Amino acid sequence: MKVKKAVFPAAGLGTRFLPATKASPKEMLPVVDKPIIQYVVEEAVNSGIKNVIMVTGRGKRAIEDHFDKSFELEYELERKGKLDLLRKTKQIARLVSISYIRQKEPLGLGHAILTAKNLVDDEPFAVLLGDDLVYSETPCLKQLINVYNKYKCSVLAVERVPRDHIQSYGVIGGTHIGDNIYSVEELVEKPSPAQAPSNLAIIGRYVLTPRVFRALEKTQPDKGGEIQLTNALKLLKEKEPIYACEFVGKRYDAGDKLGFLKATVEYALRRPDLASRFRAYLNDLDVNQI
Repeated sequence: MKVKKAVFPAAGLGTRFLPATKASPKEMLPVVDKPIIQYVVEEAVNSGIKNVIMVTGRGKRAIEDHFDKSFELEYELERKGKLDLLRKTKQIARLVSISYIRQKEPLGLGHAILTAKNLVDDEPFAVLLGDDLVYSETPCLKQLINVYNKYKCSVLAVERVPRDHIQSYGVIGGTHIGDNIYSVEELVEKPSPAQAPSNLAIIGRYVLTPRVFRALEKTQPDKGGEIQLTNALKLLKEKEPIYACEFVGKRYDAGDKLGFLKATVEYALRRPDLASRFRAYLNDLDVNQI
């Protein structure tokens, strides 16, 4: 069965970006002129996803409005002859079919995914986290789907991170089986550098089999009362193999202030309409005078 559905957990409070996220969803923070969540939705669409399930919470209405049709805005753009902006605005509402469901309590990533169970049904599906932007020639999710199509098992996106940062991630231990693919043998949530089985950290892209829902239902909350996806994957691994794909591309942690700034600068430098002027500005900038 092909991977056609994707779950987007987007119910987080965005505390790392307060006060900007006090009344606005962190997913709507713009990288240049496009909200983070739109980049990730476009990645899903370019990977073959046909249906998106957005798991939201209180204060996230702006996400739904962004992907909806805006009659008043379209009318004004057309009236003023701003046809390029009109085209771009219309395209957003036509990107993909999106369903919305609320996670009523902040009980962790695993719980957010479990909230989408009835909409996913008995199908393989993708999970994409909005905090991670990945710039790549082949979309990161597409790389995972290619691995899924070969093995018909859950696939995790991983990248190598410095050992002194490993405690911020779920980490795999496994056997390299060819190209950039690993057979996962061990999963550890936020280990110390000494306890980490490798420096291959799980980032916010997954392809999961529907059996993960049974694992999530059996997963006990952690000390903070949250259901962790990594712990559910440990249970899933007892029933079926799990693979990891060391994707080709550059990831930006847009949920971190420094990562967000790096993404903004580098995405701007890739824009034909901005690159030359922005690069000239950066070359002339004397940071010691700021």
